[in-house]
Amino acid sequence: MEAYRNNRVNKKGANKTEKTTDLEFGGVLGTAINIVALPCTVIIMNLMCNEQTCKFGQLPFIYNWWTYFVDWTAVSMFLFWMIFQSFLAILPIGKLYQGVPLRDGSRLQYRCNGFLGLLISIFAFVVAVHMGFPVSIIYDKFFQMMISALIFSYISSVLLYVRSWKVAPSKLAPNGNSGNIFYDFFMGHELNPRIGSFDLKFFCEMRPGLIGWVIINLSFVVKSYLDNFGPSPALLLVTIFQGFYIVDALWFEEAILTTIDMTSDGFGFMLCFGDLVWVPFLYTLQGKYLMTQSHSLPWYILTALTVINCIGYFIFRSANSQKNTFRRDPKHPSVAHLQSIATSFPNRRLLVSGWWGICQKPNYLGDIIMSLCWSLTCGFGSILPYFYPIYLIILLIHRERRDSAACEKKYGNSWKKYCSKVKYRIIPYIY
Repeated sequence: MEAYRNNRVNKKGANKTEKTTDLEFGGVLGTAINIVALPCTVIIMNLMCNEQTCKFGQLPFIYNWWTYFVDWTAVSMFLFWMIFQSFLAILPIGKLYQGVPLRDGSRLQYRCNGFLGLLISIFAFVVAVHMGFPVSIIYDKFFQMMISALIFSYISSVLLYVRSWKVAPSKLAPNGNSGNIFYDFFMGHELNPRIGSFDLKFFCEMRPGLIGWVIINLSFVVKSYLDNFGPSPALLLVTIFQGFYIVDALWFEEAILTTIDMTSDGFGFMLCFGDLVWVPFLYTLQGKYLMTQSHSLPWYILTALTVINCIGYFIFRSANSQKNTFRRDPKHPSVAHLQSIATSFPNRRLLVSGWWGICQKPNYLGDIIMSLCWSLTCGFGSILPYFYPIYLIILLIHRERRDSAACEKKYGNSWKKYCSKVKYRIIPYIY
């Protein structure tokens, strides 16, 4: 099989694909460990945060591991959710956008109707509550649905890797073509696997996990209302904060088309597991904590957190909008006054003023501020609700380093000049 792949790589023209030599995430050993360690992290975190307690290191006693981990109702719920979201994604509603140019010069089309999918999903949830459907079952089967999603992500990743053996070399991912089975399985071997016009990576990146995050939080609110005569103000605030964050992501859905996930990383275990398991079953940890643990904060603290969260969002959205506007039309009145550095690419300049003159990743700064607000609503009774901002900071630093290395390779001296003008990476005067 390796000889077969090497022969394909040697084809001329658009079929020529370079091998991935700069291995990330600890190389072969690191990715092999992550294939096991990341799922274990999700499982252990959710075992520690349960109805009885939510303390680091305290695991519940489980009488029957088999029935606790595997539940056919949960399997059915997860599969129904995937089918339902797939149906919404293929609706011929929403604007079509073109992705970045591929190796052969072609550009894939993407239908962006994720915001509509979110609205329909929330509406369906509200109707289910109104009709008396026990939506609290989402909380009751939370752990078992997580296991179902985990198994699904493993199976899907194997099928995606096997599928990648038969695609043209030009369709392989720049970051997932090392020739090592563990590394390519983790990073994703094929860049844009599709079934007809249905893009599997784009779908999983923006639909089941993100919208599932909202629905899971709403189920916590309903569960809290049924069990405790109403959710706490902190739980409502976290649900609103995170819901608004996802609304923003899906309203500007087309922005993901220029990210490293879409342009360089393949669709393998890293993204499949991250989209379907990591996001909906770990990012909801604050809501889960606030629903199960007795906790309250005074109104002025919650008000202050709301203001800080809004500031974080303003930085996040303003920076992203400024960058996207500049990329589309550098002469637009809102960005025409900004200073920039020319590169060897005729239509690509590097911003060195505005938000992007303060630090290299001001959108990351806004993201971190928001994440801290979500966890601070949980108080300081446990470290577990702070997993998200801790993880996010590590993730964004790593992603910024990956992006910086790619930009230095791409822009050369222009990037060095840019870094001399914009010295701070994420946090001004600190990092």
